[in-house]
Amino acid sequence: MEGLPVPVTAFGPLHLHALRVHRLANTGRGHEAIEAADAYLALARLCGDRKTIPFLVQGKMYANLHMGRFQEGAELAAELLRMHRAAGSALGEAKTLCDLAQFDVLRVRYVDAMRNLARAAVLLDVPHPGRDRRISALCSFAEAATAAEMYETAAASYEQLSEATSAFDLVHATTLLYWGLRLDHVGRHDESATRLRRSAAITRRHVDQRPDDVGAAAMLALAQAKLGDVIPAEKLARDAILPLRAAESFQYARMAHLALGISLRAQGALHEARTELIAARELCAFGGRPDEKPIIRFELAITALEIDDGQSSRDMFDAVEGQTRELWRVRLQRLAMLRQARQQEEAEAARARAEREVLRDPLTGLGNRRRFDLLLHRIDSARLTPPLVLLLVDVDHFKAVNDAYSHSVGDRALREVARILRAHCRAEDVPVRYAGDEFTLFLRGDLTVGREVAERIRTAVSHSDIIPGVRLTVSVGLATLTPDMTGDALFRAADDRLYAAKFSGRNTIAS
Repeated sequence: MEGLPVPVTAFGPLHLHALRVHRLANTGRGHEAIEAADAYLALARLCGDRKTIPFLVQGKMYANLHMGRFQEGAELAAELLRMHRAAGSALGEAKTLCDLAQFDVLRVRYVDAMRNLARAAVLLDVPHPGRDRRISALCSFAEAATAAEMYETAAASYEQLSEATSAFDLVHATTLLYWGLRLDHVGRHDESATRLRRSAAITRRHVDQRPDDVGAAAMLALAQAKLGDVIPAEKLARDAILPLRAAESFQYARMAHLALGISLRAQGALHEARTELIAARELCAFGGRPDEKPIIRFELAITALEIDDGQSSRDMFDAVEGQTRELWRVRLQRLAMLRQARQQEEAEAARARAEREVLRDPLTGLGNRRRFDLLLHRIDSARLTPPLVLLLVDVDHFKAVNDAYSHSVGDRALREVARILRAHCRAEDVPVRYAGDEFTLFLRGDLTVGREVAERIRTAVSHSDIIPGVRLTVSVGLATLTPDMTGDALFRAADDRLYAAKFSGRNTIAS
């Protein structure tokens, strides 16, 4: 990054450009967002800004989501997932799995969606540093659950989010609102009232603080209308409809029309109620949640039955009610699918943890000799291929350190050397404690990269204060994996270089 005429930040020098892409995507300017993302991606790759590249891909992905281009968005999510896995970012992987699950839901691929959500849930259960990144991942989890109409799962996630920030209160209230409406339509009226009252309480606090927020007022009106508080609901809805339509805030406008229709119906103004409900249905042409159409359809069927209690109206209502119950049954199946997928993912995670423990050196936390042998076997079976450099790292005069300062001090020195090795590894690199005071590092890259890393490790150890008053050093031997080379041949080549480094006076590298 030398000579780059922008400051290098923790987010990458082109981070502000990525923020612009996200702003464009989130404000409905999808084509501009995609064009900007492509231009900035070319620039980021040219100047090596690897930190900003995933953020730009994410912005482009969200632009495709908002434009309804679900296949393109899913392909970008898969690309982003590979990036996070290569970087070892568990929270980044969890968030992208949730985004991919949302695309799966929108493409009616529910098995894939539940599997991706389950994997994300297992990753989110593990404590992670980075509060803001966890909040972002949990938000994506809730959004994917909402898209699948799994209100229970989404509401539980928003409860967690509300403990950290109030920024998601209205989204939480919306989830409770639609959940309450659907419960009412399948005859679970007491449960419905509980959710609606909770939604109204959250929304009322927001409206009290921000009386000019007509979107929140529409939400409150809808909850009140279903709870039977129809006079204040009617006033709130009437006051909200025109401003919301003028602002093209169609989701909240649908809520306002729906609230007004329900309120008018309760007061006996049936034809006026039907007009409002039809207006809500017509606004579904401008996008919206998958559960809005069945909700509006059900309220229209009730109204039609009250206008004309004839056989045709009753037949129509029975058909809509049957369809509503069937959709609810399918929704419950998705919840069961998620529970089953999560159990499978938890079992797989437990198995992977057990396998990692078997391959872990208990003193240093690095891979052990068994892990080393497995990596050599992967080379022999062509599953681990070039570019790859093997580093052999040996602590100089370690026996003298043990003899002079005790084995506990020696163990502390080995743990510190292991920490330095880990600090110079990327997600795709594998450090191993081979035996005693000997370490290996399987490093992705060519010999030039290997020399740079080896020199940084050697320098870090020699400048560390591992044992007060004692200058601990390491010698490093390097060898490059070539086509058709066996794992044993690679090890012998690196071992020969290590011997050369020690023979030349130690505290050096040889390649």
